[in-house]
This record gives sequence, C-alpha cells and structure tokens, in this order.
Amino acid sequence: MHSRTDASPKAERDYSTGRVFTAKPITIVRSMGYGVVDLMGGGWNTIVGGLMLFFFTTYGNVSAVEGGAILAIARIVDAIVSLLIGPLTDNFFRTKLGRRFGRRHFFLLIGAPAVLVTFPLLWIAGMGFWYYLVVYLVIEIVMAVILIPWETLPNEMTPDYVGRTKLSSTRMFFSATGTFLVFALPAAIKAAGNPNAYLIAGSAMAVLFAAGVAIAYFTTWEKKLTPEYLAELEAQPRLSVWKTLADTVTQAGSTFKNLTFVKHLVIYLCSFTAKDVFSSALTFFVVYSLAGSETFGLTLQSLAIVGLPVTIGAGFLMVAKGPRFLYATSYVTIIASLLALGAVYLFDIENPIAMLIVIGIAYQAGRALLEFTPWNVYPFIPDVDYLMTGQHRAGVYAAVMTFGRKSTGAIGSLIVGGIIDASGYLKPGSEGGTQLDPNCVDACVLVQPDGVSSAIASVTVFLPLALIVIALIMSRLFRLDKPTHEVLLTEITRLENGGAKADADPAVAKLMSKLAGRRYEKLWPVEDALRAGTWRKPSDD
Repeated sequence: MHSRTDASPKAERDYSTGRVFTAKPITIVRSMGYGVVDLMGGGWNTIVGGLMLFFFTTYGNVSAVEGGAILAIARIVDAIVSLLIGPLTDNFFRTKLGRRFGRRHFFLLIGAPAVLVTFPLLWIAGMGFWYYLVVYLVIEIVMAVILIPWETLPNEMTPDYVGRTKLSSTRMFFSATGTFLVFALPAAIKAAGNPNAYLIAGSAMAVLFAAGVAIAYFTTWEKKLTPEYLAELEAQPRLSVWKTLADTVTQAGSTFKNLTFVKHLVIYLCSFTAKDVFSSALTFFVVYSLAGSETFGLTLQSLAIVGLPVTIGAGFLMVAKGPRFLYATSYVTIIASLLALGAVYLFDIENPIAMLIVIGIAYQAGRALLEFTPWNVYPFIPDVDYLMTGQHRAGVYAAVMTFGRKSTGAIGSLIVGGIIDASGYLKPGSEGGTQLDPNCVDACVLVQPDGVSSAIASVTVFLPLALIVIALIMSRLFRLDKPTHEVLLTEITRLENGGAKADADPAVAKLMSKLAGRRYEKLWPVEDALRAGTWRKPSDD
C-alpha cells in the first residue's frame, strides 16, 4: 500500500467566468434589463410620497399624524439599516454566496420573492397603526436590500459616461412608468366601482416589481471576480457588527468632504422631498380644498405618464447640455406650476378641471426632469472621491444618498401629516368627519372643519416651492458634467501612471480643486505609495 502524503488544499472553484461577471456591450435591451427595476424604485417612492398617507387616513383607520408617524418611523429605522447594506454589498465577495452569485446580484436574487410575498400585505384596509407600521417597516428593508446594490451596477458594468447615461436614462424611463402605474391602477379600478381597488392594484404591482428585479438579475453583470481582487478583499480586516457600524458611520461622514457630493445631496434631497410633499398632499388638496373627487385626484397624479417622453428627451439633453440645463428647466417649470395651482385655489376658479390638467401636465414634465437628473449625475461622483482617496466607494455614496432620502422623506411625511391634523382634519369614521362607505367611489360625504382646506392648500403649494427654490440656487453652483468629468478621468489616469501632482496643468488643478472642495495638493494621497511601488489600484466598486 502507498502511504498517503499531505494533500494540497482543494482549489476553490473559479467563479470569474460566470455570467454575472461577464461584461457585455451596453445595448438598449441590456439597459432595459437594468432599468426595469425602477418600476419598483420609482413606483415605491411615489407610493410612499403620494399614496400612503391618503390610504392610511382614508382606509386604514389611522389619523393623519399617525399615518405620518408610520412613514417617518419606518423610514428612519430603514435609513439606519441602509447605512449597513452599502458596505455589506461592497464586501460580499468575501462569502461563497457573493463569489458565486455576485456581491450585488445575490441581493437581487433574494429580493424578488421577498417583494412578491410582503408587498400585497400593505394594502389590506382597516388594520390600524401597529399593523401598518410593522408591514411597512419590513417592506422598506426589503426595498433597501434590493435598491442599494442595484444602484451601484452602472459603476460595475461600465466606466464610460455615455454607457452609464444610457443605463440611467433607461432606468428613469421605467421610473416614470412606475410613477404612472401607482396612481393609474387604483384610479381605474376605483372608477369601475370595486371597493378593493388598492388591494388589487397593490397585488398587481407586487408581481410587476418582482418580475423586474428577476429580469435585472439575469441581464446585468458586475466587475469580474479576479484572484487579485479577492486577495485585496481578504487582506482587509474582518470587523464585528459594532465595528462595522462605526466604520460605516465614519465612511459615510467622510463623503461630506467631497464638495461636489455635498452640492449634489442638497439638490437631490430638496428636489425629492419637495416632490414627496406635493404628492402626499395633492389628493387631499383636490378632495378637501377644491371639493373634487378622489378618482380625479389620483388621475391628476397619474399624469406622470408625460414623464415617459420627457425622460427619453432628457437622456439626449443630459449628454448635449449637461445637468445644469436640466435642473434649471425642471425647477422653473415646477415653480410656475405650483404658483398656478395656488392661484386656482386662491381665486376660487369655477370648474378648474381643464386648468388643473394643464398644470398637472406641466408639473409632471418638470418632475420627470427632477427625478432623472440627480441619478444620472450620481455615477460620476465616486470618481471625484477616487481622486480624493485613491479608493472606489460607490456603495458608501449610494448608502448615504439612500439614508438622506429616507430621512428627509420621513420628515416631509411628518410635516404634512402634522399640519393636516393640526388644522382639525377628521379621519373617516370619526364623529363629524368624512363618511366612509366601503362601496363609495366618488359620491362620499366630505365634510371637514373650517381651516382644513386652507392648511392643505398651503402645504401643497408653499412648502414644495421653498425647497425647489433652494435646489435651483444650488444647481447653479454645480460643476460636474460630461466635459469636466472627462478632464477628471484624464487627470486620474495621469496620476495612476505615475504622474506627479506638481506637474499638473494649472487649469486642471484648479478644476479638480473646485470639484473636490480642497486644495489640489491635498488630493491623490497615494502618490508617495505609488512612487514607492507599494500601491495597487483598487478594483472598481
């Protein structure tokens, strides 16, 4: 018999040739495969911002302030969880699941069935505060588990400006579609006289959302898993949950040293919070300030369908004109629409349906640009961070944006619910309040105390207006676009190849300083390590 010698360790399976790690050309079909997830992303944010508060107060047996609290509590908790998800996906290659399915794609794989199971539960009527709080919190976490890794995929799939713009443009097309469906489905079902309109619409959306996530899993990819990259990850220390949280907070805080990102975040949060506040209040405004029907309120919101052609045009304008042009066009259009809507209420215009439709179309065109532009700018901001740190941290930036979005969205919901309740709003079924007949479609008795209509009109018009003005001012100070991004990449390439900061073109150095918000001499901290031959370019996040 032969004696057995020490066997060498079993070689780990090579996953780098798998589909999820194989890059392909960015075609329209593949862009659609990526973007279809924003049926859910745009749809969910629209539901939270434009539908949930009205559903809770009208059908859920909760007050306006309780409905606002549900949105706020769940979003704040979820915002904290979201801070962990970004770094978790950044480092998920450490696990066998991450190596086999992809550090981003694994979360898409588990997210699709989770959406299908949990989402319809939200639309069961009359369940009260605690039921909706728990279900809503679960769904928010499911959404974060899917959307945060998905949002980093353009950085994984291509470094090209035009390719990323194609991905983001297609994404925003589906986002506009999701926004339309959120209002159009319950409006159409309600108009048909079905008392379970929201439950039926919610179940249909669950199927669409889950299908979109599954399609993205099979049609997108991420950066190739190489032995060098695995070695880089394994060399990083393994941290406990608490140390991971502390490191995440530190990493998140460091993003605010990036001046371009700070400007972007102010624009993004003011824009989207204004949109949320307006959408949350608009159906209340139509029903209680203008004495219109719930179905017309939903139909007015479903004019978001105009965002589809606007989004297509915005993709071309993003490349040709840049983000500052799109921001200005969006904000001026929205400001004009809000002022016109306020005039309809203030002057008590008789039979304003046609005017409201025109205002709604103009607003939705501006809103489509508002939603399109920040997420088309975002994929290029981590490149500024790379110049500042020598690291690729797209996941951290996505997590900070999501955290900020959910936190300000929570505050907006509280403000809207609080103002409506403080005005004396009576929920359906309360003594002297609106009468809720389960079979009622548009002939409900809508009686509210004096002052409610004016309070709702004020929160619908003036709060969004103030936020949009702030975003407009900040957008004029934003400098990252296609030409400046190309200069940024050229300078990064020069530095990666061993070029000295002292040899930088003065105009280029000045631009880099403006983008980063610090002196050029303090950028690219890896220069000494690069000269010593001890620095290795990190793999893209």
